[in-house]
Amino acid sequence: MSLVTLLDYASVLVFALTGALVASRAQLDIVGFAFISCLTAVGGGTVRDLLLGRDEVFWVADLNHILLATGAAVAVFFSAHLVESRLRWVIWLDSFALAIAVSAGTGAAVAMGKPAVIVVLMGMATGSLGGLMRDVVVGEVPLVLKQGELYITCAMSGAMVAVAALSFGLASGLALILCAMVCWGLRAGSIAFGWHLPVYKSRPPRS
Repeated sequence: MSLVTLLDYASVLVFALTGALVASRAQLDIVGFAFISCLTAVGGGTVRDLLLGRDEVFWVADLNHILLATGAAVAVFFSAHLVESRLRWVIWLDSFALAIAVSAGTGAAVAMGKPAVIVVLMGMATGSLGGLMRDVVVGEVPLVLKQGELYITCAMSGAMVAVAALSFGLASGLALILCAMVCWGLRAGSIAFGWHLPVYKSRPPRS
């Protein structure tokens, strides 16, 4: 099993947990849990594979991804009431899923020999689109669009670090680990310490 495949499995599991927790906050039934979990878990990777023109979308080629996401949804359905702050869990689990998925997307594009810009974009898409779909479907403001919060910036930074590391001759496995570390470090800093980008503030027009 390749490193990219392992990263896909890990991101599917963690993103599925976030989807199920969001479904619990929306008080959906068990089918809704499974749908939101699967959508969150495979959404970013599906877009990645379609854009890269891979022979098969990863979860179509291996249904274990869907089974894993569904299992996570069922587990959360029966245990979510034990979690004191589900929103906090969603935010932190999402940060781990983001870092793992960005590495998976970056690795997939690197394995296909894509140029640096495409590698970075595929890392960003894999990491952010599943969570975006999750939040839009349940009617919440997507984490990726929260005002000033570091999110897509983390994905881009992690993927760019991986590209830079590979250009300096670092092994692909180490480059992807470094990608995940940078991505998660920035996201964790944003959550824990309020790191953010400056936001646009409207000003009255000049007379």
